[in-house]
Amino acid sequence: MKAGKLTALLLGASLMAPLAAQADGQQVEKALVLVNSGSLQTQGMAMVLGNAMQQQGTQVDVLLCDKAGDLALSETANEPLKPRDVTPEQLLMKLQKGGANVNVCALYLPNGGHDKAALREGVGVATPPAIAKQMTSEETRVFSF
Repeated sequence: MKAGKLTALLLGASLMAPLAAQADGQQVEKALVLVNSGSLQTQGMAMVLGNAMQQQGTQVDVLLCDKAGDLALSETANEPLKPRDVTPEQLLMKLQKGGANVNVCALYLPNGGHDKAALREGVGVATPPAIAKQMTSEETRVFSF
């Protein structure tokens, strides 16, 4: 089998595994939502899905990296997204109010020219060991946007 076909097969299988687990009626206990896209629509959809998971009883944690880290800045005010006219940062704050832990990547502040004082209330700075532990936990499903 050619390497490209094998890669596509493995990617497809890895994408279907979470669906198979949910089809068995298993509820995801914990979710780690990794957002690094600078696209407002992608950021917004990540937050919409995070809120939907939270409403279904899943403990949702969010890690914001690269351009998505800007959502964590108190100065950020994006244009509202249709159809609900809410911003990704408003959806992020809703997640926080529901109990989500929100952190920026450890590299975000030192490479973005910001310090902790620039972050929204309740947003922390992730440590690689803590995130690695979450990512490898059997109880946590990782979603990347």
